[in-house]
Amino acid sequence: MNYHELAFTESIKKIQENNGSRSGYARMENTSFVDGLTEHEISFISNQDSFYMATCGENEYPYVQHRGGPPGFVKVIDNDTIGIVDFVGNRQYISVGNLSKNPKVAIIMVSYPDRARLKIYAEAEIVELKDNDDLFELLKPEDYKFRPERMMIFKIKAYDWNCPQHITPRYTVQQINEAFADQKKYVSDLEEQIKVLKEALSRKKE
Repeated sequence: MNYHELAFTESIKKIQENNGSRSGYARMENTSFVDGLTEHEISFISNQDSFYMATCGENEYPYVQHRGGPPGFVKVIDNDTIGIVDFVGNRQYISVGNLSKNPKVAIIMVSYPDRARLKIYAEAEIVELKDNDDLFELLKPEDYKFRPERMMIFKIKAYDWNCPQHITPRYTVQQINEAFADQKKYVSDLEEQIKVLKEALSRKKE
């Protein structure tokens, strides 16, 4: 996998050359080969609760769609394959229709708390639910209410990490609750101690 070699077309290289960044990226092309996902990417992907996917339509316009679910709804099948259960949505089927003509996709996954962004080039395959029960058992989210419509498998061709610049840290309600759990318990314990002391003081006054 070499993200830069795949991403940098001749026109892009020309623009880089005109803007003085070509030599640096040329070195990256020669040294950035990666043999599949590492443990770092696998951990990152396995904890995501959403991603953005771009497909290309017959009208030659790209289409970007948000995909979401519970943390871990994106499953890592092996070190160059990930997959999801595609939930029933608004039934426009734009992404699915685009993929029926062109399987190439670009995916961006963002962790706002960590200010981390993973870019992925992949080829997608639509798998119908009736065609592979074992795959559905592997991909389905646990303890999550959903209506499945199909499955999507993504064969990763290349990936790269973006810099954290301009990623504003954001946190879910669950993440905030977890971060303040110890503090809430500490306050609760103090309140209980104050209550006990007040009751003891009240008895002494009687």
